[in-house]
Formats: sequence, structure tokens, C-alpha cells
Amino acid sequence: MNTAIFIPLLPLLAAMLIGWQGKRLQSHVALIGIVATAGSSLFSFLTLYHVSTQGPIHLTFWFWGQEGSPSLTVGMLVDRLTAVMMVLISSVSMVIHLYSRRYLQGDPGYQRFFGLLGLMTFTILSLVASPNFLVLFLFWQLLSWVLYLLLAFNVSHALASEYARKTLLVHRIGDVSFLCGLLLIYQYFGTFEFAAVFQQAASDPPMIRLWAGSPLELSIVPVIALLIFVGAMAKSAQFPLHVWLPDTMDSPTPVSALMHAGIINAGGFLLNRLAPLYALSPTTLHLVFIVGAGTVLLGASMMLVQNDIKKTLGFSTMGQMGYMIMECGLGAFALAIFHLIAHGFFKATLFLASGSLIQAARHEPKFPPSSEHRPTKLPTGLTWMTGLSVTLLMPLFILLVAHGVLEVPLQDAHGAVIFLFFGWVTASQAIFSLYRLQAVASWKVAGAMIGTLFFIGFVYLWAGETFTHFLYPDPGVANGFFQAAAFPPQVFDAMILVATLVVLFGWLIMYTTARGQKILNPHWVLSIRQTGWVLFINRCYVDGLFKKLGSALLRLAEKVAYRY
Repeated sequence: MNTAIFIPLLPLLAAMLIGWQGKRLQSHVALIGIVATAGSSLFSFLTLYHVSTQGPIHLTFWFWGQEGSPSLTVGMLVDRLTAVMMVLISSVSMVIHLYSRRYLQGDPGYQRFFGLLGLMTFTILSLVASPNFLVLFLFWQLLSWVLYLLLAFNVSHALASEYARKTLLVHRIGDVSFLCGLLLIYQYFGTFEFAAVFQQAASDPPMIRLWAGSPLELSIVPVIALLIFVGAMAKSAQFPLHVWLPDTMDSPTPVSALMHAGIINAGGFLLNRLAPLYALSPTTLHLVFIVGAGTVLLGASMMLVQNDIKKTLGFSTMGQMGYMIMECGLGAFALAIFHLIAHGFFKATLFLASGSLIQAARHEPKFPPSSEHRPTKLPTGLTWMTGLSVTLLMPLFILLVAHGVLEVPLQDAHGAVIFLFFGWVTASQAIFSLYRLQAVASWKVAGAMIGTLFFIGFVYLWAGETFTHFLYPDPGVANGFFQAAAFPPQVFDAMILVATLVVLFGWLIMYTTARGQKILNPHWVLSIRQTGWVLFINRCYVDGLFKKLGSALLRLAEKVAYRY
């Protein structure tokens, strides 16, 4: 028997044992969960090595159908993408189990919590190992229900139960769209198997008419891709289906850590699993990019106005998931998985650390000491010029060096520029932070800026080449994704130009503000700041809009039921 089967099986057995004998085992339930997830993590690393050297693993537990007819397989598909996700999920789950051993000690739901935690780990691992659309959708549904039970863990807290229902309802919106896409897949392709659907969609995509007698025909592939993407939007908290994520903070902190490190990544995994399908629909990929970019801006803006540490991290996750979806929309599917892994590890750590800080603050009788105000030292010309030149010019130099050292192809669609852009933006964020270290000698700040940009730039380019070809080793596959998602040259150049001007304007504002100079009307700035703060603290009023829409639909349903 292949050892890959033990990866989801061990957490499931632990959950069943805890659910059956939890009251008798008492405090040992944590140890059971830790051992199960540690074993799952070990088998995940072994499986990753196996599929990297010997190819994908196909396990079939049950098969229905005959040769030449529609078939359904129940089993596991473990390729490089699945194996990488399994390593992330099992490792993070093991750390969360270790953290939770004392975190909820003495709580009346201690055993129930570890049982649900094991069930959730099994569900996520099974989802990423799904061999076809139908099995994927079933575990997609189970994921929402187990999440509901975890979010409503504190049954005595009314808000927790209310927000858990809200999460389930928003997920249902995406799931209905996902189900519609699933029904279209079976209707037009006659199978749920990934490979068969991808092959038929690429060779002879079915055409549909918008209405009977219409001369306009449309490929079914973009319709299916768009419907499934709505499901990914709901799970990964993309605007405007993000409204459930900020309200999940009443659950235990370990649940937040697992949710932000594993559950919310489901949308990025789904798009990667169906990357061959999305590569056939450039229009859908452009829409994916727009949704992701909008979510990045709104999530980061809402994060800046929060006064709750967990909600700050929640909106941060929303923005990071926007980056992940945006990368998929640009054809950088492997970079999205790289981003997903990095975010999963550091966001789980941040949530667990926030739980420790909240717990310590509750037992601290004194207020934190007030910090003394120190006069701000004006930035030197060297610091400002270094930040400006490093931000704008150094990325081009890095790209040219990487072209020779890492053999990054500069002519393949927009791939190299995309990787450079994300390294550029990330490094710029770090440089803006370093620029505020004005009390430090300017040459030290300048050196830190240059070192930061080189490190981040080369890491992104390494991810772009090595990790991309690791996940998609077949020749031409990764480049095909970039070509499918490529914008017209004029649009792409305009995007790069706008980003450059925004960064340049940011440096100009920082430099003049530090010297007490105002290049913008202070009254306009104050008015915009106050309006933006009110808008973002109210989450752009999307929650209220959904509530009104739900009430209107409920009244309409009552009228229809009364009439009939």
C-alpha cells in the first residue's frame, strides 16, 4: 500500500478516536492529535520526494464505468502540486496542535475541539488530493461545514454562532456557482475526470448560444471557468465575497491560524489545479487579475484602520489572498503557490503569537509604559537618493544579472517582468519601512535598502524559474500559462508605467513631508483621509448591502410562498 494514503488517514483516525473515546482519554486527546499530524507530516515529506523523483501517484479506491463510457474514480491524485500542499497543511496543523495543547486546557469543549481540528486537517488534505471534479466538490462542501463547527465552537457566545452562520451562507453563494460549473462540465464533457475534461476543452471545446436562435456562439470553457472562480472567490475572501473573513475572530486563535494558513488557500489551489482549463480562457484570467488587484488594495486599506490585532491580521490575509489570485490571473500559477506557502507559514505564526499576546494582556494588571516622543531626524540626501534609485533602477539591474546567472528568459511573454514586478513591489514596501529609520547613519540605511532589494528580487526570480518548473516540469506548460494570460502590450506597458509613477510619487511625498513641505492642499488631504477612514472602517458598506439584499430576498420568498 502506498504511504500517501496515510497522510489524510492519520488525522481522520485521530478525529474518530477522539470523538469515540474523548471523555475517557481526557487530556490525552492533544497527544493523539499531535502524533497523528506529526506522522502525516512525515509521510508528506516522503511523498513529496517520491513524486519529485518518480512521478505522480494515482490511487483508486472505487471505480464506476466501462471503457468508452463516462466513469467516476474515487481515490487520490498526488502530483507535485498536491504533495507541496500536503507538506504545508500537515506541518502547520502539527504546530497548531502543539500550540493548542495548553491553550484550551480546562475548557469544557477540549476534546471536541481536537476532534474537529483533526477532521478539518483530514478534509483539507483530502481536498488537495481529489482525483476529479466531483470528489473535489464534495470535500469543498465538507470544508465549509467543518469550518462552521469550528467557528461556532464557543456555543455560549452568540456572536460566534451568528458569524459562523454568516460564513456558511457566503460560502453557499460560491458553492452554488461552483455546482453550476460542475453541472455544465458533466453536460458538455460527459465526465468529471480532470485529464479528460482538459483534453476535450483544448481539442474541441463545445459552443453554446446565449439564447435560442441567437447567431452569437460562445465557448463553454470561459463560462465554466468563471462559475468555478466565483467559488474560489468565496473561499479565499475575494471582494465582494470577503465579508465573512473579518467576522471569524471570535473563534479560538488556533482555528484562526489554521483557517488563515490552510482553509483560505483553497481558492489558490483550485485555480492551480484547473490551470489548464483557465489557460484556455484569457478573458477569465484577466477578470481574475482585476478581482485580485481590487482585493489587494481594499484589504490593505481596511487593515490600516483596524484597532483589533486579530482583525488586522484578518484583513492582511484578505490582501495577501488578493495577491495570490492576482498572480494566477497573470499566469504566474506557480508563484501563487509559492506565495501561498510563504503566507501560510508566517500567518499561522502571527496568529499563534497574537493569541499568546492577548492571553498575556488579560493577565497583566498594568498598562504598557508610554513611549517618549523623540524628535524626528530629517532624512539625509544620501538616504533619499538611495531609496529612490534602488526602488526604480536596481530591479532592472537585478533582472539583467539574473538573466545571465539563472538563465531567466526575457522574451517569454510577460513572465520575467511579472516576477520582477512582484519583487519590486515587495522590496519597495520593505524599503519604505527602512527609510523611516532616520536616526541611524544614512550609509547603514542605504546598505540595508540595497541588501533587501537584492535578496527579495533574487528570491522572486528563483521562485519564478525553479519553483515554476518544479510544479510544471513538462516543456512549454508554464510558458503557455503566461502567454494565455498576457495582456496586450500597450495595456501591460501602461500598468508598469502607472506602478512606476505611483512609487515615484510616494517617495516625493515622503521626502517633502519629512521637511515640512506640503505639495498637496492640506485641507484636501485631511478631507480625503477622513472620508477614506470612514469608508474603510465600515468595510465599504458591503456588509450592509448584503444584509439589505438578504432581507429583500427573504421578503420575496415569503410572498411567493404565501401566493402558492
